[in-house]
Amino acid sequence: MRIRRVHPGDIAALARIAAASYRAAFAGILAPRALAARDAGFFARRFRRQRRRLRLAGMRGRPVGFSMATRRHLDMLFVDPRFAGRGAGRRLLAECERRGVRTLECFAANHAARRFYERAGWRLARAYARRFAGATHDFVAYERPA
Repeated sequence: MRIRRVHPGDIAALARIAAASYRAAFAGILAPRALAARDAGFFARRFRRQRRRLRLAGMRGRPVGFSMATRRHLDMLFVDPRFAGRGAGRRLLAECERRGVRTLECFAANHAARRFYERAGWRLARAYARRFAGATHDFVAYERPA
């Protein structure tokens, strides 16, 4: 497993991973219309603008996951559902921590993500509701102790 910066040629593969991960992780959380709007094209447009914030996890030269961070905040961390449980998420999170990332948020109902972060030593900081994708959702914020 190798973690590296994202090149322009990686964007399409990462956008497909993001769309598949959204469908797998958020099917019971987001409305079908919101999920459909977050297709590979949606993510490709976003990733082209924010490529420098992305890191890619590759296995045998194939992208299997990615992270996106803004300064000290983790915006996204997704692994291709077909490669879940093989260490890409742990490696990406550890790389983010080395770069100084100390905060993140996730849906309160995303129990798999919450277990993942808690097992990695992240601490629940607060719970709150906010608008996302046209509806109000419950979120939780996590912090990484220094």
